[in-house]
Amino acid sequence: QVQLVESGGGLVQAGGSLRLSCAASGRTFSNYAMGWFRQAPGKEREFVAAITGSGGSTLYADSVKGRFTIARDNASNTVYLQMNSLKPEDTAVYYCAADSGPYGSSRIYEYDYWGQGTQVTVSS
Repeated sequence: QVQLVESGGGLVQAGGSLRLSCAASGRTFSNYAMGWFRQAPGKEREFVAAITGSGGSTLYADSVKGRFTIARDNASNTVYLQMNSLKPEDTAVYYCAADSGPYGSSRIYEYDYWGQGTQVTVSS
């Protein structure tokens, strides 16, 4: 089992920045690829970013490429999502997720463990 707890959400103006954190506990963190997903009201959950277990490779949705950065610290069992140049359309509940494979994926069904989510609201 892996337990995930997100933090760092909040209200920010368009153009601003936020950094989300996801603390993991349980099994060996570096064995898991990690991903961030988001879900806006009335919409399906969508992929945002993923990172391999080693942290050596990342993947981004086109909508956030160049604005968001995913990173991880395996020593502290934490994955981060730095979000810059935020737009109102980034408003959503953001979830971190753990994939028991090491490679990372944009496919939601690949992920085995999920956090409870943290709300990000971007005002115009």
